[in-house]
Amino acid sequence: MSHSGHQPKTYSQRELLARLTSLAWRHRTGCILLIAQQAALVLLGLAGLGGIGIGIDYLRHVMDASLGPMVFPLGWAPPPAWTTMQILTALSCWVLTAAILRAILTMWIAVTNSRLGQGQIVVGLRTAVYSKLQRLGFRFFDANTTGPLINRVTADTQAVRLFVDGVVVQGMNTVLAAGVYLVCLARIHPGLTLACLLPLPVVWTLVMLFSGWLRRDYTENRERVDHLVLVFEELMRGIGVVKSFALEGWAGTRFDTANEAVRAQKRRIFLRLAILHPLVGFLNHISMATLLGYGGWLAIKGQIPVGAGLVIFAGVLQQLAGQVSAVAGIADNLQQTLTGAQRVFEILDTEADIRDSPLARPLHRATGAVTFERVRFAFKENDTVLHDLNFEVMSGEKIAIVGPTGSGKSALIHLIPRFYDPDEGRVLLDGVDLREWRVEDLRKQVGLVFQESFLFRATIAANIAFGKPEASREEIEHAARLAAAHDFIMAMPGGYDAMLHENGSNLSGGQRQRLSLARALLLNPSILILDDPTAAVDTETEAEILSALDDAMQGRTCFIIAHRLGAVKHADRVLVLDHGRISAIATPESLAALPGYYRDALLAATSEGGAQ
Repeated sequence: MSHSGHQPKTYSQRELLARLTSLAWRHRTGCILLIAQQAALVLLGLAGLGGIGIGIDYLRHVMDASLGPMVFPLGWAPPPAWTTMQILTALSCWVLTAAILRAILTMWIAVTNSRLGQGQIVVGLRTAVYSKLQRLGFRFFDANTTGPLINRVTADTQAVRLFVDGVVVQGMNTVLAAGVYLVCLARIHPGLTLACLLPLPVVWTLVMLFSGWLRRDYTENRERVDHLVLVFEELMRGIGVVKSFALEGWAGTRFDTANEAVRAQKRRIFLRLAILHPLVGFLNHISMATLLGYGGWLAIKGQIPVGAGLVIFAGVLQQLAGQVSAVAGIADNLQQTLTGAQRVFEILDTEADIRDSPLARPLHRATGAVTFERVRFAFKENDTVLHDLNFEVMSGEKIAIVGPTGSGKSALIHLIPRFYDPDEGRVLLDGVDLREWRVEDLRKQVGLVFQESFLFRATIAANIAFGKPEASREEIEHAARLAAAHDFIMAMPGGYDAMLHENGSNLSGGQRQRLSLARALLLNPSILILDDPTAAVDTETEAEILSALDDAMQGRTCFIIAHRLGAVKHADRVLVLDHGRISAIATPESLAALPGYYRDALLAATSEGGAQ
């Protein structure tokens, strides 16, 4: 097994576009509706321009009788009895109606776009990414810090969404609208149309050039934002340490440095866009200048009408210029999307290292017998922390695991609920390799109380019932009593319905630890794992927790990691680890009589107690 961490997969642009196109296809109904709405918007715009052009030509014929009667386009003509004011009123109503319909349609487009982008695509992507993160093992989280993962779930999913509404839909709209506008322009005057389109190849070249630069810029921007979030998260977690050393200035400087790096890089992106958009706009104005010069000459020569010709041509050309300018925005959206997609698909395509085998067995109730057979384990390649472990724990036996810091105690207990799999050998539960049990069933058999308890911002009852939400109040209270937590809970305003602050910050360390123990006991696990549960509490609280453990451990197989040896007296046997190897395993009384780590630690603890 490789321990180089989860190396990010690199995708070619073709692979990313294929995946993104598949995403757009899944939302094709919404995309088609948006495209149809945009097409209708274009037609309504042309209808309004047509009404204005016809009105101008009609006024010219009214004011200059030498022009003769006007021939209205599309075979339409007003009734002979209509006066000039009635005709102008009808044309004005035509233009006004088109404007009202465009306004209504624009609002409908905004609602559709929001429902598709934010209500469907982003929500679906975030759910998919979070669901995948839930299925990934601890090795993935060892290699990836929280800040960048938060960015991938939030900002990068937003960037991926841009492909659907900001690239596919907007791109199709641009192509369709440009096609309609070109047909209209060509019908008015083909030669003038070709003359006005001469700057287009230059526009296309600029867009392609800037797109390559923007892709690199957005990739770097995401990395710098990841670092900024990481710095902020670390400083917030360590705010107590910062304040205790009066280093707020240092912390502010560190944050400002990371923030400035993001700003400087973002400024480079804005600078590129600030150059690209005006350049495209300038080239579009060349087309307008061509229209004024060449088109004006054609109108003077009588080769093109002023209203239905030159005015409408100018209006349609302006709309076409808007579509050409939109290409720069689409290119920008595409580069943001490709950058975000790389980071999102990395997570979605990461293979879970801990998962059920095709033939995994259900596990309803284990007896709790655990066996380690020739187990070797490493968090990272060439950094083995457990070497050739062989031992057996009988059902209902209580075993303490002791040893110096870094000896592999936490690594050992993390193998039991399959947070990790061993690199060599196997761990068995009730004589069956853990990899043959269903992971969810296995973990329901294991109650784990971590050294640093974590509580959610919820009621006390909800925290205790976290692993069993359907638990009755009686079951919750029973678990709390077993953990010696009931009395302090009832002393709190609200009792079991009292709301905890972030990570239970309105409780003492011992109270948090007892709630964690109650949470584990509510599941009635066959195996109870206590990862140094008294390390961070005072001696009085330690005594309360150890007293609670007497009842909690009855009838269960228990693994107790202990630095402070008060908990060891509850154990049937003590396993001593030294540099990932078992140096001794025997009863506490036997080890106390033998030279070695356990006796030395026991003597040191006795000496400290006597000194106090």
